Amino acid sequence: FKKAYSGDPLSAFGSIIGLNRRTDRATAEEIASPEKKFIEAIIAPGYEEDALDILKTRRKWGKNVRILKINRFLVKEKWDIKKINGGILLQEQDKETYASENLKTVTQRVPTAKEQDDLLFAWFVCKWVKSNAIVLAKDKTVVGVGAGQMSRIDACLLAIRKAGDRAKGAVLASDALIPFPDVVEEAKKKGITALIQPGGALKDNKVIGTANQYKMAMLFTGIRHFKH
Repeated sequence: FKKAYSGDPLSAFGSIIGLNRRTDRATAEEIASPEKKFIEAIIAPGYEEDALDILKTRRKWGKNVRILKINRFLVKEKWDIKKINGGILLQEQDKETYASENLKTVTQRVPTAKEQDDLLFAWFVCKWVKSNAIVLAKDKTVVGVGAGQMSRIDACLLAIRKAGDRAKGAVLASDALIPFPDVVEEAKKKGITALIQPGGALKDNKVIGTANQYKMAMLFTGIRHFKH
């Protein structure tokens, strides 16, 4: 929880917290600590009794916070349905993160083991961010997110602004192809060392060449997410 919260404390106001394990007393105390922002709802597979008491009584928002228990073994639906005027759009859900056989290094420098771990972590997070999406991560912790922007470079600049000094030494994930070298240029300015993206742009060679110029590592996944 601490790592997730530190990713963007400003945007945590009025947030919903999702946990993938039973909520214990220590976690509840951290969530309800005085320096944390207002919480709207919490969802988890279960709660210890004293954890529930802390969440309901420790802060003023506890009187109205929605506390949900969810079955961690939910059935995954096959279809993703979107409402439109006069009908619906139906498509298969995006269930694949990446295929290892399609994951390849396209730059002269191969990512270090640590960079690779962070790249795959950032890529997984990026899958669930509204496109155009850029995610910055370091030490398997999100440090900056640029979500729902009208252009790839705007998403990059927003993620960098959110990260601040934490961008140095971080890696960058892009949910769809990076069309121009500008994203790489901005990433380099802030000390970002490696990138992961689907690839497939008309100017892939220029984007890769810019990464090579700065001795940055880049992975292509061969898969895009583009969540809308």
